[in-house]
Amino acid sequence: MIHKPYSSKKRHLADESQTALFAQSLAKLSGELEAAPPGLVVYLQGELGAGKTSFSRAFIQSFLPEQRVKSPTYTLVESYSTPNLTIYHFDLYRLCEPEELEYIGLRDLLVAPFIALVEWPSKGQGVLPEADLVLNLNRLGEGREVIAQACSERGEALLAKLDA
Repeated sequence: MIHKPYSSKKRHLADESQTALFAQSLAKLSGELEAAPPGLVVYLQGELGAGKTSFSRAFIQSFLPEQRVKSPTYTLVESYSTPNLTIYHFDLYRLCEPEELEYIGLRDLLVAPFIALVEWPSKGQGVLPEADLVLNLNRLGEGREVIAQACSERGEALLAKLDA
């Protein structure tokens, strides 16, 4: 059986407030998806300063509005418990070897229901679970361009709802 390739969407975000609105929209839709195993995995790619942490902060604060969201650059992962799921924010920039994720108990952490936001996913290649959605953030003048690529049925469902 031949599977059709998953879709991708490109969107221009004029400034940080539009990046936050995009993250909030995606968070709302993610929360509506059934949080069935293995959870939802979102890879965030882009250069330093492309807006990955800003996106993650707005996404997490959509679930927990009063939550202070710090970058997990030195801790590698921060977790945020909501009434329905746990959100994990990974920043793998300082990761030396993918196997280091085993030492922090990655497999024990990612138990459904969860959403994992992963910055610098290439540093965890081979150990990280596959992404449902990959967001490539690129600076574009004062704003950003985001290219969202679905990588699973769940990612495809998210992109379809994002346009609705």
